[in-house]
Amino acid sequence: ATGLYPENHGLVDNTFYDPERGELYRTSNREAVEDGTWYKGTPLWVNAEQNGMVAASYFFVGSEADIQGVRPSHYFNYEGSTPNEVRIQQALDWLALPEARRPHLITLYFSDMDDAGHRYGPSDDEHIGAALLELDKALGLLFEGIKATGLPVNTIIVSDHGMIDVTPDKLINIDPLEQEGQYRIANNGALAHVYLEKGASHQAAYQFLKSKEDRFRVYAIEDFPFYRSCQKNPRLGDFIVLPGYGYYLSDSRRIAQVRQGNFTQGGEHGFNPEFPEMHAVFYANGPAIRKGMKIPSFR
Repeated sequence: ATGLYPENHGLVDNTFYDPERGELYRTSNREAVEDGTWYKGTPLWVNAEQNGMVAASYFFVGSEADIQGVRPSHYFNYEGSTPNEVRIQQALDWLALPEARRPHLITLYFSDMDDAGHRYGPSDDEHIGAALLELDKALGLLFEGIKATGLPVNTIIVSDHGMIDVTPDKLINIDPLEQEGQYRIANNGALAHVYLEKGASHQAAYQFLKSKEDRFRVYAIEDFPFYRSCQKNPRLGDFIVLPGYGYYLSDSRRIAQVRQGNFTQGGEHGFNPEFPEMHAVFYANGPAIRKGMKIPSFR
């Protein structure tokens, strides 16, 4: 929500290491997610609050954190079990506030499609269709509620990523890449970041990693084709491990769980953004939006 690329706003992946801090960031770590010092960009809600507006958020990455000394006027700590109807009613309650306290910006997050995609895969029409119907119902409640307020509300609907089916036979065991004392690996499945330990040999580590290539490729960070910034962000690491299309980096423990039926392997994301399956949606509606307009795909 900053308008910046990851290498500029600092959240380069769901899991990454910051050599300057000597700490690992994970989106599953509530303490890290709520620590505003991890965030380098200026989110929309911070920008709004800094300019005298009121912002509210019912779940959005970073909205629970104090960023640049600012939080949204209204926000909730993430709790995935909160029903969509509760989130929508809260948004409508915010719109019902007196004008001086009424938010100019409200962000909402719904996890239905992400949950279904991860569990069953994006090609499972039954479960993806059911999730889509739930979202359609939720959006119907939201739009009906907005209309009832009589306020000139503009809405923008976006998705943060697409998803690809990953079958169990496409899991790659990353354990053989480990070299204790030489580097550390932050594995995100569709991509892994490798960070050299102090004093470790760049060339030796690179040659070792390259020797292990099997359905994945290893790049020195300066040779990795998908980062746009000329100035390297140390959070990206020294090397990138990139699996082939449809393959996913995992470890022996999780692979064993999948094969034993104790863990369901469905869809995943985080792959090359050029893949059509990774493309997201962007819909806008409201009094300030031109009706019936279609625009080309954009970054």
